[in-house]
Amino acid sequence: MPTLSVILITRNEEANLGDCLASLEGIAQQIVVVDTNSSDRTLEIAKNHAAVISSPPDWPGFGPQKNRALDLASGDWVLSLDADERLTPALRAEIQRAIAHSAHVDCFAIPRLSWYCGRFIRHSGWSPDYVKRLFKRGTARFSDDLVHERLIPSGQVARLENPMLHFSFMNYSQVLQKIDRYSTASAQQAFLRGKRSSPLKAILHGAWAFFRTYFFRAGFLDGYQGLTLAISNAEGSYYRYIKIWLLQNNQEL
Repeated sequence: MPTLSVILITRNEEANLGDCLASLEGIAQQIVVVDTNSSDRTLEIAKNHAAVISSPPDWPGFGPQKNRALDLASGDWVLSLDADERLTPALRAEIQRAIAHSAHVDCFAIPRLSWYCGRFIRHSGWSPDYVKRLFKRGTARFSDDLVHERLIPSGQVARLENPMLHFSFMNYSQVLQKIDRYSTASAQQAFLRGKRSSPLKAILHGAWAFFRTYFFRAGFLDGYQGLTLAISNAEGSYYRYIKIWLLQNNQEL
């Protein structure tokens, strides 16, 4: 039976990491955790699950950090997870079948069902949300993006059927914190790549993000969470472009 390494990057994930690692029971021969200056019980929880732990002093961005974790993996196959994701029993069984009978497939995309402030979102552009996460070691690397990194496989990609659960936002405070954090990193990345903006462009991108999420992607079918998700998408897009404009003018983000 091929062996499986599970890799994660963390920072202050004590609220999530225990449940994530518990969902790997019986499937992972190795767990790798690359941590960035956690001040809570994250490392203690990782140690309790016999994880290989690395704590580099710097933060190079999401893509490079995930490649650091990948470099520590020793299994035949690698599964990349975030601490707020969980495997279901059905998905664990499907992963085991997939890596045992995958002669011509090097990478699998897994559907993800995400939680947003009280419910799993089944529309709004969030479902189906296939993410490339399971791959033969040596056949894929992560992009070097500071944020919104992606896995770049070199071989054939297939899809699994059973979703993993993604507890992305438990409350609106988490939504607001992530909007600020990700819009800053995304703006910095875009600015370095030559993208420029203006207040009008920020407003138009924000408005388009709302209409795309709520109307074109049927966010209205997700109840009031669909409405607030559309609003938060609009905020994230607006802040990204207004922060690019601020960088043009050498102002503090």
